[in-house]
Amino acid sequence: MNELYVATKNKHKIIEIQKKLVPLGYHVLSLLDVNKELDIIEDQDSFEGNALKKAMTLYDIIKKPVLADDSGLMVDALDGAPGVFSARYAGEEARDDENNRLLLENLQTVETRDARFCTVMVLVGVEKNPVYAYGYLEGEIAYKARGENGFGYDPIFIVKGENRHLAEYTLEEKNEISHRGKAMEEIIRYLKTT
Repeated sequence: MNELYVATKNKHKIIEIQKKLVPLGYHVLSLLDVNKELDIIEDQDSFEGNALKKAMTLYDIIKKPVLADDSGLMVDALDGAPGVFSARYAGEEARDDENNRLLLENLQTVETRDARFCTVMVLVGVEKNPVYAYGYLEGEIAYKARGENGFGYDPIFIVKGENRHLAEYTLEEKNEISHRGKAMEEIIRYLKTT
């Protein structure tokens, strides 16, 4: 069985990634299995930069293959914000509901609310150079939250072509269409060829 570490403490992300890799024979571990005290500061100005920083920080400690991602919500009317600041849009210690509330306030007078989730994944420790994968999920920002599943901006994100908020999808349904799921499929295709 192959070991693969995920450079995150986010239990939702860990579960999403495990559901994809465990059936392929991977034993998926995370920062929670290595060092619960380690906090990797996401201070880069791009999703690629943050993902690479997280992956390399953990790789330097364990010297084993590491997968990391950086994801965010990009709203056209806000010039791509919150972007790399998605997790801390309302402040460094902001909760999901606080980030959602601020985003809805900033869009109060906006009619065209097109947005997309973006994920950049990077795999290090397998090849000489990092392997990047990208995934996007198109949609728009709702006027109010709906749904009990998911996390982050899922309750206020309406999937393009649907009348459902992302928080109304089951984990299995979300994995089929999500930005992280799409990037993960690229990583899986790569892993199957190595």
